[in-house]
Amino acid sequence: MDIVHPVPWFPAWGIIFSKPIEDLDELIEVFNKHRYNQRWLLLRSEAAASEVHLWTTWHSLRRKENSNKMAARTPDVEFLRLISGTHQINTGFQRSGLKVGDENAWIIYLPKYGDTDAFGKIDLDRESYLKNDEAARILIELIGSRMMPIRPIPTIKGLENIGITGIDVGITLSEIENIFLTQMALSDL
Repeated sequence: MDIVHPVPWFPAWGIIFSKPIEDLDELIEVFNKHRYNQRWLLLRSEAAASEVHLWTTWHSLRRKENSNKMAARTPDVEFLRLISGTHQINTGFQRSGLKVGDENAWIIYLPKYGDTDAFGKIDLDRESYLKNDEAARILIELIGSRMMPIRPIPTIKGLENIGITGIDVGITLSEIENIFLTQMALSDL
């Protein structure tokens, strides 16, 4: 019998650039030119804490999309705002967007499915990652990067990037992830 992980991989691909980002505007221009729609985005590597963090942020995005209550005009920008745990779009970019000098990032695809009206009733598409893998690999190549064999993990550096400081270095990964999730939830208050 196969053991199924309770949370499937979120459609996120870890990438490494051939050299640290020097011209951020050019990179974003190339990415935006070649991405398939506004459901694709670049996310700072430390901004994603876990599969649960990404899916929870996505679920919040889908709820806002379905109720027409997004603060941003597009899903990619709203996702950056939400994952950063802020009400302000600019702060979302500062916390979770790429910066000059970054060496790696995530390419994210935001699936567009799911009725979010019933709490706990949404089924996550276990094939979201695989269904979008080829498209992601094309984008990875077009922006001059390579895919890294990694998945998101919670880090103290990631917490610092989203504005949380003074965290004890001895806390567990689970505790760090919980802080990320709490911060993301605050963006809705």
